[in-house]
Amino acid sequence: MVKLKLHDQIVKIDKGELVGYTLAGHEFIHQKGSPGWRNSDTEMFPIIGPTNKANFRVTTPKGVAVQDQHGLLREMAYQIVSQTDTKAVFRKQYVSGTPIKNSKYPSKSTEEYLSWPYNFEFTKSFQVLENGIKIQFNITGEEGMPFMLGYHPAFKLYSENVSIRTSHGTIALQEVLDAGSRALAVMDCNSLTLMDNGKLSIKTEGFGNFMLWTEVPNMLCIEPISFYPYAVNQEDLLNGFQSVNTSEKIFSVIIQPNI
Repeated sequence: MVKLKLHDQIVKIDKGELVGYTLAGHEFIHQKGSPGWRNSDTEMFPIIGPTNKANFRVTTPKGVAVQDQHGLLREMAYQIVSQTDTKAVFRKQYVSGTPIKNSKYPSKSTEEYLSWPYNFEFTKSFQVLENGIKIQFNITGEEGMPFMLGYHPAFKLYSENVSIRTSHGTIALQEVLDAGSRALAVMDCNSLTLMDNGKLSIKTEGFGNFMLWTEVPNMLCIEPISFYPYAVNQEDLLNGFQSVNTSEKIFSVIIQPNI
């Protein structure tokens, strides 16, 4: 367990997963074991969304890749690169064509192993700021490699009157519950505010959109995404890809509480 601290802010990271963020003792992160979701954060890469209706196959310029829901990155282990009192850096590296064991097999998937036809390196860093935390993602890989990126943190809810304020208007928690497994899209949006017991602002760079998902009233996943996958048929996911070029791709999320 990695612990970062600045003033009365404490961040806890378990093998690259954000499992705790407290300000003056107030916990913002959904806790494992609580109803709603078995994790507290993860990444969706190199694809976002389900692939079962496409026989778990995604077409790329270098051939067909075997991918399960939200990609294969989440099946890989982070290695810690560096750590200070206020910052920690983690990394995953993938070699083209390497089979990765699929944890969804056989109960939820027909594919025992996943693969991707490109090399890539994925770095995730956490930094405690004077007011909030910054999570940054740096992606490098073969030039022309297609990808989507989504960050999937889950926040603990306290109030019975939770809402989400965006530049497009206010969303009630019930609207997110009603959206079900497809998640509720918030398009063309770089920041929003969770209204609970106090405010929690989420500001992003590089993503451009959000998905909101939950199936319980005690937790909410606020997910910055580069593409909303339910906008196309699963066979057409290539339409949502960005591409790696000669420079690294950088995405960031800043979480700022006000309790």
